Amino acid sequence: MNQPQGKTDSGVVIGALIGTAVLVAIGALLLVDSTGRGGSGLSDAYELDAVKMARFDPNLIACHEVEPAIATGFARSRALTLDGEGRLYIAGDKAVHVLSAEGTLERVIAVSGEPRCVAVSSEGRIYVGLRNRVEVFDAAGERLAAWEPLGDRSFLSSILVAGDSVFVADAGNAVVQRYDKTGKAINRIGEKDPTRDIPGFLVPSPYFDLALAPDGLLRVVSPGRTRVEAYTFDGDLEFAWGENSIRIHGFCGCCNPVNIAMLPDGRYVTAEKGLIRVKIYDADGTFQSVVAGPDQLVEGGAARVFENAEDAEASGFDVAVDAAGRIFVLDTIENKVRVFVENQKGRSE
Repeated sequence: MNQPQGKTDSGVVIGALIGTAVLVAIGALLLVDSTGRGGSGLSDAYELDAVKMARFDPNLIACHEVEPAIATGFARSRALTLDGEGRLYIAGDKAVHVLSAEGTLERVIAVSGEPRCVAVSSEGRIYVGLRNRVEVFDAAGERLAAWEPLGDRSFLSSILVAGDSVFVADAGNAVVQRYDKTGKAINRIGEKDPTRDIPGFLVPSPYFDLALAPDGLLRVVSPGRTRVEAYTFDGDLEFAWGENSIRIHGFCGCCNPVNIAMLPDGRYVTAEKGLIRVKIYDADGTFQSVVAGPDQLVEGGAARVFENAEDAEASGFDVAVDAAGRIFVLDTIENKVRVFVENQKGRSE
């Protein structure tokens, strides 16, 4: 196993999966509410110090937004992915909306419950994760299979199709399950195992994301450790990176980042909840730039404080990347997809 990069166990906070205490703690850490009217309950000096720490040089913003944003058509959107043709697959309410690369709705795929995550294979099969089970659809939206439900504790939060394997992140059990494409379980990834130097994932909130990097390794967020871990398909931990910090180079709060995506050149795009910000890290996990910060993503630039568990389950922004390196941000507050392009690619795009 390679040596981990960056800080590994700093700032770990363990809480219940969707515990109200965690949600309150997020608000206390960020010291602001969603409207700015309630105040933090702490001294002005303490609050101003935290706000100052969260500020960053606007010159670090290296992307611009391409207008207009794309409406999801949902009252509550949850997850986003793209296929090889640039189509958008957005999970929300009790359906998946398939949109063209230009944002035109092509079809609606009804599912039997509230979808939490979605992935598309190279053959065009659509894998939808409900709370504790996976449903599989063909490109036309016809259901092909419903996999065996998992236990009541399961909370599926991410799906990734890679070759002949389907990886499912279960936030409720803090483990990644690897299946074949028929739904047969192959192995579990990330369970605590001191003999293999695997500490186990910490998942205090219902966000637990996966991505496949160009080097062929899985990238899995361990949000309670505020880091990203790299695994082989057989479950060997190769390295990890990440640091808990409210400052722009780190991940703030009890459990961030909530979602990640990989740029074609191996860099990471990360999204954080609470203090909502989307950033780019290089292939080694070193902070590089900001896609958009709270001032660009949230009206008034305020932190997003969740008022209840249901709100917390649905309010983390998702991110995806296309082959051209465009960054798609699922704004779950406004229920729209916002598209960002790195400045060096030119504002004429």
